[in-house]
Amino acid sequence: MQKRRKIIKITIYSTKRCAYCTSLKNWLDEKDIKYTVYNVDENPIAAQNMVRLSGQMGVPFSTIEYGDGKQSKILGFDRPKFEAVFSAAKNVNM
Repeated sequence: MQKRRKIIKITIYSTKRCAYCTSLKNWLDEKDIKYTVYNVDENPIAAQNMVRLSGQMGVPFSTIEYGDGKQSKILGFDRPKFEAVFSAAKNVNM
């Protein structure tokens, strides 16, 4: 059985005109899941960090950081991946 990890931070790299980014943020808001957003079209440092983490320029790109120091990365609004990550977390109810 896999140990349930605590999520400590969710970061979304987004742009202002990205419909999938808006859908992801709305979905998280509906579930009352807190996150931090960096608009990479306005913040070149965040854009560089996103490329360093993901190896690409597509948005939305999300990182989920755990209390054990590990990290999950999700490209796009991949609802099944988000649901799997959240259902395996001990501090997020899906």
